[in-house]
Amino acid sequence: MPQISIIKKSDIQEARRFDAEFFKPEYLEIEKKLKKINNNLLDNLITKLTDYHANGSYQILKQHVDLLDEPDYALMIRTVDFETDNFENNVKYVSENAYNFLNKTKLYGGEIIINKIGNAGRVYFMPYLNRKVSLGMNQFMMRANDKINNYFLYIFLISKFGKKIIERRISGAVPLSIDKQSVKNITIPIFPKSFQLQIEKIVKSAYEKQTQSKQLYKQAEEILLKELDLLNYKPEHILSFETTKKETDEAGRFDAEYFQPKYEEIIKKIEKYEGGFDVVKNILNFNKKNFFPKENEFYNYIPLSRVSNSGEIEIPEKEFGKNLPTRARRKVKQGEIILSSISGSLETSAIIEKEHENFIVSNGFYVFNSEKINSETLLVLFKSKIIIQLLQRISKGAILGGYDLTAFEKFKIPLINLKIQKQIAEKIKESYKLRKESKGLLEKAKRRVEKEIEKEAGE
Repeated sequence: MPQISIIKKSDIQEARRFDAEFFKPEYLEIEKKLKKINNNLLDNLITKLTDYHANGSYQILKQHVDLLDEPDYALMIRTVDFETDNFENNVKYVSENAYNFLNKTKLYGGEIIINKIGNAGRVYFMPYLNRKVSLGMNQFMMRANDKINNYFLYIFLISKFGKKIIERRISGAVPLSIDKQSVKNITIPIFPKSFQLQIEKIVKSAYEKQTQSKQLYKQAEEILLKELDLLNYKPEHILSFETTKKETDEAGRFDAEYFQPKYEEIIKKIEKYEGGFDVVKNILNFNKKNFFPKENEFYNYIPLSRVSNSGEIEIPEKEFGKNLPTRARRKVKQGEIILSSISGSLETSAIIEKEHENFIVSNGFYVFNSEKINSETLLVLFKSKIIIQLLQRISKGAILGGYDLTAFEKFKIPLINLKIQKQIAEKIKESYKLRKESKGLLEKAKRRVEKEIEKEAGE
């Protein structure tokens, strides 16, 4: 339905924008509410707003910064690390020289990060990692001054009001972007320190639970890897080796990576497990039935992008069946595991919980359960670096390649001792419980801020 906004010439001059999108009624209504209460521009509430390139030109940076795959001096944090809530696996590092050169973008924890492009305007809170960290590319970093609490500022920016205000300032075509001046001009409500401290308390509690959740997951993973004698195991990548024609014929592969000796080392470890092993075909029950959504019925659809590396499923808005992609072909049940079959996202897997019952998932996932291994143990197993390496081995193609069901069914996995499975399940269930509580607390903080704005604006 068409919308009409009547604005003054002075509004256009002040905003330096004359595109209709900027003056949508919903944006104007939010700005009107914020103007009714005590407020200030973000520029007056921060000590720093900087980005990766604040230290010099691209050419100068190229001489100092090389993103490294192996641990070096400092973590170079990227959008993907925030999105997956993963600051340990598949991360990038920079050298000591690069870290010191990028002095203005050192992160210590507690900063607020905003994407410049690529999910432009997305806001994150920098956790306290107890390690040296440098800001990645395509992001702004800001630090609050003593006029505002940084936890409160973060919650406002991810609230429905903050999101819309930021969304209004995003511009450009492809890719969409937001510039530094637009960020500085964001209107921020100012509430009493006592209220801001209440929000801080809730947010801190949320992050404490989040930390505990991660610790429990790590403990579960260590229990599994210790059981398999793979804890701290690092197979060596050998540059030169030999194989036979018979082996290439049996594998139907002749790419060198497939025959890396490290893979056989891992498989031998699995075969030596005292509890035994078997192939996937004999252990997992696959949900292969195609589901065809009805055009005029609503469904929750989970694409690969809605599942984080930590196994959290972001519940999507309902869509009409006619609007779903042709990939939406699997209806899932509680207790099933979804595991990505795509090379670029092998770590993407999750447990289908009660709230996901009857959701539709992409056929880019394999969907399965097992009578021999519980869901929690399967999740930890398929998220472990060791198993992901073996999945990479059987994958074909590049980022959008993957592994087919025939190859996966021959995949060997250990039959984990039932006592160990129970220990893992207890850890993972408690981890998931804490993660939900953490998420609930962040939602509580957002609702409190949103209600306070409505109340002060006289709504």
